[in-house]
Amino acid sequence: MLRILFTCIIILACVSPGFSQQLYKLRVIDEKTAEPIEAATVKLLPSGTTTVSDKLGNCIVKSTGDTVYIMVSSIGYKSEMINIAGATSSVTIQLKQGILDLNELVISPASSSFRFNTISKIDLNTRPVKSSQELLRTVPGLFIAQHQGGGKAEQIFLRGFDIDHGTDISISVDGLPVNMVSHAHGQGYADLHFVIPELVKNIDYGKGPYYAGYGNFNTAGYVNLQTINKLDKNRIQVEAGQFNTFRSLVMMNLLNKNNSRQNAYVAGEFLYSDGPFKSPQHFNRFNILGKYNLNINSDNNLSLTISTFSSKWNASGQVPDRTVASGMIDRFGAIDDTEGGNTKRTNAAIRLTSKLRNDATIENQLFYSRYHFNLYSNFTFFLNDPINGDQIKQREGRNIWGYNGMYSQQKEWKGWQINSTKGIGFRYDQTGNSELSHTLNKNTTLQEIQRGDINELNAFAYTDEKIQKGNWLFNPGIRFDYFHFTYTDKLNPQLPRQAKSILSPKLNIEYTISKSLQAYVKTGKGFHSNDTRVVVASSGKEILPAAYGADLGIVWKPLSGLLINSALWYLHLQQEFVYVGDEGIVEPGGKTRRYGLDVSARYQFSKHLFADADWNFSRARSIEGAKGKNFIPLAPTLTSTGGISYKTATGLNGSLRYRYIKDRSANEDNSVTAKGYLISDLALNYTQQQYEAGIVIENIFNTKWNEAQFETTSRLKNEPQPVTELHYTPGVPFFLKARVAFFF
Repeated sequence: MLRILFTCIIILACVSPGFSQQLYKLRVIDEKTAEPIEAATVKLLPSGTTTVSDKLGNCIVKSTGDTVYIMVSSIGYKSEMINIAGATSSVTIQLKQGILDLNELVISPASSSFRFNTISKIDLNTRPVKSSQELLRTVPGLFIAQHQGGGKAEQIFLRGFDIDHGTDISISVDGLPVNMVSHAHGQGYADLHFVIPELVKNIDYGKGPYYAGYGNFNTAGYVNLQTINKLDKNRIQVEAGQFNTFRSLVMMNLLNKNNSRQNAYVAGEFLYSDGPFKSPQHFNRFNILGKYNLNINSDNNLSLTISTFSSKWNASGQVPDRTVASGMIDRFGAIDDTEGGNTKRTNAAIRLTSKLRNDATIENQLFYSRYHFNLYSNFTFFLNDPINGDQIKQREGRNIWGYNGMYSQQKEWKGWQINSTKGIGFRYDQTGNSELSHTLNKNTTLQEIQRGDINELNAFAYTDEKIQKGNWLFNPGIRFDYFHFTYTDKLNPQLPRQAKSILSPKLNIEYTISKSLQAYVKTGKGFHSNDTRVVVASSGKEILPAAYGADLGIVWKPLSGLLINSALWYLHLQQEFVYVGDEGIVEPGGKTRRYGLDVSARYQFSKHLFADADWNFSRARSIEGAKGKNFIPLAPTLTSTGGISYKTATGLNGSLRYRYIKDRSANEDNSVTAKGYLISDLALNYTQQQYEAGIVIENIFNTKWNEAQFETTSRLKNEPQPVTELHYTPGVPFFLKARVAFFF
């Protein structure tokens, strides 16, 4: 398979495009912001041939006569019919923002690559997003759980995975990596709290290891948030709610909004909340982001982004079942209320996008992050130290340098439409004094368990080809990743190093059966890296365990306002890792197998009323475990989310949503159950040109539910023997917040 893929890629890379005089190069942009519109559908009339704009808004159409009409449409914009006959070879099309209309959604070979992008746009247009965490929940089938005072990265569940904080999902923001390799708390730790949700314009995501542009951690899938480049309006917003919750937001243009060559804005957010716990969280978070964009000339655009984020919180930790059942504490009480932490992250990124003479586009991005992390936890209470307790501290400081380079080109060759993307880059993490210590009341260090410096380099290159003719779309790709690991152990002085590379082929094939039905098959290899400290300690064994996956699915539009995406999927992992945080080790979990069914539906009842639902079924098992003892702890088996949304031209809008997760095993033999839940949220807004007012109610039925849950062995003070049972973080009860915003 690798030999065939290599041969195809080499041939395609060497082919010279044969352009004719009837080719038109189009660029689709937003009329207000002049931002490029990705995934806009361009239909050539009367032939009905379609193409789709890329991330820079570019696409190519080939005319067949003297009269050339095109219909241009995109989710959330008014469709435009334009006669481009006689125009120059390059045409810019400006679309006006409008009411979402699923009737205009076109299923075609060209649009298939953006099916998840399209679902994301529908959801962002119809749902009010309440927080940065809520952004992740827009990915169908993805669940999150918070279990340490609001400031810790969320626990993530997707496709039969308990992903912990990011071991098997690649997360990025505008190309900036979020996952932290070899993190003090856990491999792949992905803290998205530095994102201001109102700045996110699109959520690009994919499930499975089928995407050449994404490498480490892309096994269950990837998520890339894209922020806006230009503010449509200035914004000042204030929110307040129960549990001493307060949030303020400012978004301001820094240059004249009518300046077509350059724009700049700054956005700042402050959040404080005590939460519903008996011991107040005192959770506070501060975000600020500035972005500058300059059109150097018609072919070159420069973008500069700088952001900083800081957060601090207290936490009540996880509650043992027996303490609530006995009345020792209630659900929102604590055994050790001295848990908590603080974290900071500062980012800088510069991107130069250039259009070349051969109509290709090249992007060069440099980025840097400075990161600090300090976390205090106590999972087992007095199990290991009956006198002082088992509190631990996990701490690190980190620098990340990186480069992303991408070359993309659209070609037309003898009736074949070819979209070529080639990329190279690197990421270098330099972590100093990564520490695990046994502490008392945050102030006293009783014992250092681990402390050292970690250097990890990941260099990569990939090629991705989308080849379309007629109703067929072929998408071969291949990716190469090289890793170099170094760990300087300061408690046991040594300087071991290891290196490893991996090749990841991909092949996706799609066929458009009709204007309302499309079928696809996806296959690919992905991987997740192991923690550097484990890599060097094990002499480089199982550094980059592979994941092999396949999807068989359909995209179906049985009615003009109904879109359905469904897929049967399979995923095999060579090795899984279980992070034991209080011992500072990663335990190999062995080979695993997962398979399941995903179904997503989006329906538009009218211009103002929308409905959506996602159902996700999965079965996850350890291949090497004995039958009945091969459950994968906390792996979801059935999840569902959905709701109805209402949005009118008069300004009234809102949504009523639910999320459901079924009971699932909390350990390998299914003797302990993580309890499922059904939660409903309500959001109502009234939006006018100069202001907006709204309320959000989380858990409107005040359901008692467990958010994060684990089987844990613990011992309470003066308890004679340890007990193994379910420990959990209680979910938020009825929670009312109100908001008012002003635009100018």
